[in-house]
Amino acid sequence: MYYLIQKNVFQDPRYDEIFRVMDALKLPHEIVQFYPNSTAFDVKTDRKDIFVYGSVKLAKVAKDFDWTPGSFYGNNHEYEKYAVGYKENILNFGSFICEFKDEFDWKDHEKLFIKPSREAKVFTGKVFSKPEWEDFVYNTLNNKENQRIKTTTLIQVSKAHQLIKEARIWIVNKQIATSSYYLFHGNIDYEENVAEDGLEFAANMAQLYNVADAYVMDICKTFDGWKIMEVNCINSAGFYKANVKNIITALEEFYG
Repeated sequence: MYYLIQKNVFQDPRYDEIFRVMDALKLPHEIVQFYPNSTAFDVKTDRKDIFVYGSVKLAKVAKDFDWTPGSFYGNNHEYEKYAVGYKENILNFGSFICEFKDEFDWKDHEKLFIKPSREAKVFTGKVFSKPEWEDFVYNTLNNKENQRIKTTTLIQVSKAHQLIKEARIWIVNKQIATSSYYLFHGNIDYEENVAEDGLEFAANMAQLYNVADAYVMDICKTFDGWKIMEVNCINSAGFYKANVKNIITALEEFYG
């Protein structure tokens, strides 16, 4: 395949690993970047067998091109869709979706986990108390510099859970390509080799429900076992300490 890779807009310390893999596997690729305040960018190739990697913005825009596989953005990555397939295997199964401006019931001294439902990057999901959430909503909507969060932005609200480990799993053609921890016992500690029981759980989930031909599954270890936190688009997923060569090789084998 041919690869369109966006200039590192995240300042991810391992972002450039994808370029080293391109060179090692001798795969054709080019770096792209958007024009300022635009969704337009230049592409030198006329090939159609293209995979894109970069920002969520790139993943969205690439859906409008006649490329295969191009971008997987917008498949079944939304909670409302994959919850039907994974059910109680999801950490936040039973959560509800509402708009950013909506008021909802809180129990006394309750804390809830709140995150964006579809626009995953507009704010960082975390645990809020009622006063903390109300302050966040008020300050955000009254911030003149805020251009990303609207009153109608969809959010997902669920119970707060205590997590032991968090890991990202890359899945291509229902098979695990690689994995990496990104949170371990409350401290950021990137490791590649996720525990066998975690990998087994992810492999079973990949067979239970297929989100897309390629995607990432974020899982977590709880005191009730492994659960799915969410699934995300592979075209804009950070690498942590994953084996990037395994990801690209899996894509090449499937689409080659």
